[in-house]
Amino acid sequence: MHNGKILLVGDNPFHGVSHLSQGRARERSHEITNPEYCAGLVSLAMENGADGFMFSISETTLSILKLMSRSGKTPRLYAIAPAASDYVRLASNLGTPGLAAYLAKQVIISGNIKAMAYGVNGVMAQNPVSLMKAYIFHELYRIESAIITGVKPYCFMLHEIVTDMSLALDLKWLFKSYIDFMLTLKIKPGFETRNFPYLIDKFTKWGINLDKVALVTPFNEIGFQMSPSKTKCERTLESIPKTEVIAMSILASGHIMLSEAIDYIKSIPQISGVVVGVSKEKHAHDFKILKDALATL
Repeated sequence: MHNGKILLVGDNPFHGVSHLSQGRARERSHEITNPEYCAGLVSLAMENGADGFMFSISETTLSILKLMSRSGKTPRLYAIAPAASDYVRLASNLGTPGLAAYLAKQVIISGNIKAMAYGVNGVMAQNPVSLMKAYIFHELYRIESAIITGVKPYCFMLHEIVTDMSLALDLKWLFKSYIDFMLTLKIKPGFETRNFPYLIDKFTKWGINLDKVALVTPFNEIGFQMSPSKTKCERTLESIPKTEVIAMSILASGHIMLSEAIDYIKSIPQISGVVVGVSKEKHAHDFKILKDALATL
């Protein structure tokens, strides 16, 4: 049993992502695109109390994992797929058919037999569940290939674009099939969402056991990115006391001081942990403050 709240290092700064603006992201040091510098930041955050690393599966983060693994430092891993920025860029350059062909080629090059088998079955039988499994096997293979210690992700999460679009389309089959599949792999199924109350309402109606999944969603003092409202999100959280809920955007993209963010998180015991991005050494040292403040909760 974990004592206190789970503290995770977020990777958004490593991809040039800012929840406030892309202009702000571009102002960050060019060092933040260097995998060795990023791996050093994650390692430093771990030394100061971070428990794990939440990352989109991309060449950048796989390089970071490879460097950390070689130094014997592999944190608890919360993987997010797909890496939206990478796939948007590929789709822009290749088009949707070209993107599909590119992914198929990557699966073949990887030599991952399970991914290829599910992929062939998915295409031949026009089975979307098999295609989903092929994709997940491919992404897991990429992670395993980067880590020499044999550690697999604690949690594999669907990116908010996939989660929220699938909720809007009422794709009950996708959520249920995905959760069942991840549980057979002994990896916790997770979802990133900006529509937390809506997701909980849907999962409850569909009879999905919320105790078996992990969720990451915005929670902060000023209600930044909390849809449809801060009050609704907080009330919804109270209704699922056994679900692992990781709070992101706790600093509201810099609008909230760390001390204020800590006070807010401490006031909501149902939050299981927090994820905070790091772009410089000061942010990595802030995990010591978070650890000391949230260790006994």
